[in-house]
Amino acid sequence: MVGAGTMGRGIAQVAARAGYEVLLHDIDEARVEGGLSGVRDGLAKGVARGKLSEREREEALARLRGTTDLDRSAVQSDLVIEAVPEELDLKLETFRRLDAAASDGTILATNTSSLSVSRIAEATKRPGLVVGMHFFNPVPAMPLVEIVRGSTTSPGAIEAVRATAVRMGKETIVVRDSPGFATSRLGVALGLEAMRMLEEGVASAADIDRAMELGYGHPMGPLRLTDLVGLDVRLAIAEHLSRELGGERFRPPDILRRMVAEGKLGKKTGEGFYRWD
Repeated sequence: MVGAGTMGRGIAQVAARAGYEVLLHDIDEARVEGGLSGVRDGLAKGVARGKLSEREREEALARLRGTTDLDRSAVQSDLVIEAVPEELDLKLETFRRLDAAASDGTILATNTSSLSVSRIAEATKRPGLVVGMHFFNPVPAMPLVEIVRGSTTSPGAIEAVRATAVRMGKETIVVRDSPGFATSRLGVALGLEAMRMLEEGVASAADIDRAMELGYGHPMGPLRLTDLVGLDVRLAIAEHLSRELGGERFRPPDILRRMVAEGKLGKKTGEGFYRWD
């Protein structure tokens, strides 16, 4: 598991719970320890909520180790899942290094929510073994993994990661590599329209969210979800989709740009469309 941030530690947690031996990698010891601590906290909450036993928690932790050695992470793994920040150049460099270090049959998966899996695969000498595994936050609670088939991804790689996700307790869908895939494209479209409605004074943020929760059965409204994802992340995805797909439908509204410029990024900064204590 490459990247010990929010997504990486969540994926590491469900993988260890599913019986996999997991190496959690990040660039320094502090980040690695932060990721391991996050997994420990997540498993402890699972015990407190009756989702797993104390013995299951201990067994999962015994299958989890941390490392700052990227080459070691790759060479010891049958599947490497990358969850570094959503920056194409960073992902390309990460995949070049993973490709050079990993065994010939190792599958390299990216957790990208919008970037081209086919483009990432071009950075490797194993494009048939590069695939998208798009998890959702919070990973232990969200049931979906969106599997993204790049232009050269082999059927065997698709089936292997699908089976892995199912063992982790997830439902899967398989989509073709296209900007935003299925989930980000639909989710961002809804979120941007909700922002425009707020900007136009159609309703408050809470009432816009309640409209989707109570009227359409969404578990969380689009503005609260944006706060959890991060307004900066949503802005980056919207800009990417706007460039790739053209037109006005994914043009980021002024309210989003302004709030990101003001540092109001959602839950992680304590304020976005809502205040988070």
